[in-house]
Amino acid sequence: MEIRVIHAGMQTTVQDLGRRGHLAQGVPIGGAVDAVALRLANLLVGNAEDLPALEITLTAPELEFEKDTWIAVCGARFEGVPSWRPFRAYAGDRLKFGSRIQGCRAYLAICGGFDVPLVMGGRGTFLPAALGGFEGRALRDGDVIRSVPSERVLSGRWTIDERILPRYSREPTVSVIPGSQAGEFGDTLYSERFTITARSNRMGIRLEGHPIPRLSGGELISTAVAPGTVQVPPDGNPIVLLADAQTLGGYARIAHVVSADLPLLAQLAPGDGVRFKKTSVAEAHALARAEEHRMALLRQGLAEKIRSA
Repeated sequence: MEIRVIHAGMQTTVQDLGRRGHLAQGVPIGGAVDAVALRLANLLVGNAEDLPALEITLTAPELEFEKDTWIAVCGARFEGVPSWRPFRAYAGDRLKFGSRIQGCRAYLAICGGFDVPLVMGGRGTFLPAALGGFEGRALRDGDVIRSVPSERVLSGRWTIDERILPRYSREPTVSVIPGSQAGEFGDTLYSERFTITARSNRMGIRLEGHPIPRLSGGELISTAVAPGTVQVPPDGNPIVLLADAQTLGGYARIAHVVSADLPLLAQLAPGDGVRFKKTSVAEAHALARAEEHRMALLRQGLAEKIRSA
């Protein structure tokens, strides 16, 4: 089935859950910045959790559907578009998003998933290298993207339990584990509010606030970094790495955001705020297990509502 892009939005890309096994070659994991929202959107239309969906950033596209299908939009909320539940799109329909209400990134999944090639083990778009997704780039006005045919049938009108959803906020407090150079800084990271700047992107969130001074000088050897690593450059304003994070970094690593809280960062727009609190590896593991437990409960509940034709 064809989906025509009438208006592309600010930055709409095809994303999945990333490509693994290529960090040694300098290829980031990539994929959805908010992996939980993408997984939920796919589940709601009967897809496998890792199928490619559209990642919509700040301003949304307008799409026209060739045939009847089911879609779901999760993550950021927009006026006029249902969130966190499947809804029907009919042949010839145009999906128009209104103003953004909350969040930064929404994920649109379509029953069957989007039909894009597998590149280095993933189908997501890595923009800096023009790799994967739809021709390695963001969608443009007039593009036609295809979905994979599906025989899934969804029954009834329903929504999912809000307790499953991430705790999105315009000023969340996220949990971090102290990093390798944490001892070279004071406690400013945990006592201050930081503001998200317009220089943020899929590679990382750049923050402004009370600068965090490094108590010791000297150059650092570049070492491995990953999504969630909190770096402090010489100007003292932290950078939190996201999905397209480089594989090596030379800035001091003050902390690392626990994986369960990465969706909270993914939904922060310029001007929003964030605070950090220190936690332990054991607590990070507990948060991750709780998230997967919620996913398992959702999969179990959806099994009764989605079937093959």
